[in-house]
Amino acid sequence: MSPKPSVTDRVVAAGFAAGWTLVPLLPHRLTRSAFRLAADRLWARRGRAVRRLESNLARVTGLDPDGPQLRELSRAGMRSYFRYFEEIFRLPSMPAEEIVRRTHVIGAEHIHDTVAGGRGVVLALPHMGNWDQAGAWLVGVGHPFTTVAERLRPESLFRRYVAFREGLGMEVLPLTGGDGHNFATLAMRVRRGGVVCLPAERDLTKSGIEVEFFGAKTKVPAGPPLLAVQTGAALLPATVYFVGDDWGIKIHEEIPVPAEGSRQERTAAVAQSLSHVFEKGIAEHPEDWHMLQRLWLEDPPR
Repeated sequence: MSPKPSVTDRVVAAGFAAGWTLVPLLPHRLTRSAFRLAADRLWARRGRAVRRLESNLARVTGLDPDGPQLRELSRAGMRSYFRYFEEIFRLPSMPAEEIVRRTHVIGAEHIHDTVAGGRGVVLALPHMGNWDQAGAWLVGVGHPFTTVAERLRPESLFRRYVAFREGLGMEVLPLTGGDGHNFATLAMRVRRGGVVCLPAERDLTKSGIEVEFFGAKTKVPAGPPLLAVQTGAALLPATVYFVGDDWGIKIHEEIPVPAEGSRQERTAAVAQSLSHVFEKGIAEHPEDWHMLQRLWLEDPPR
């Protein structure tokens, strides 16, 4: 039985419900300004989430943790984060042709050519830009896919998020509370030549793989590299970012799976290679990396 939702949980769920209902009815200029103002106010308060974002960005960029450049970058980061939310409320009412037209993609051939050859694809993404919009683009160009979603609280919010993503053409498996066969389902999808998309730079389980990321240790999800090792699917890193009022996606070259070593050793090597690609993508667009949580093992919890 799910725990009774708190007052905060219920308020958040009501806010999302109102967003999906009201935002598409209002002028885009008005809602974009409102969400930017909300981001600026939260940034100015410099609460726990903003301080964590600044700590993460300092490690990624090498900027002075107490300097004005980092503060400006964190403000841009909060605006990018709130833009994501404003956009997801509009996505269900946005024509698929518009989403595809306004998405500027580098390396799309890595997906198209692999699938055309009958081989499955595992797209691995860091938490950047608007990953739901990127998913809508992928469906719009002919590649419906399967993903796994963190189980949000309260349950009503989780169900709304699942319905939102399914409405965009995604198959959504719950990270927890499902049938317990997520990996088997994902493996079946790619073995049949399908596409799987998974977040891949922050581990939400206890089975993550330790890697070096921007010079320090963290744990990443085992799923994407393990799928590549066990199924032979192509593991393609993807970085997502904003381009003016439009969106950008970069599909990187396939991460090779070593021919030698145990399954555990090969999976760890793939996870490390994947992390190195993410480093480059995040460094190119740090303002669009929405990491407001603790990531590195050496960082103290707050």
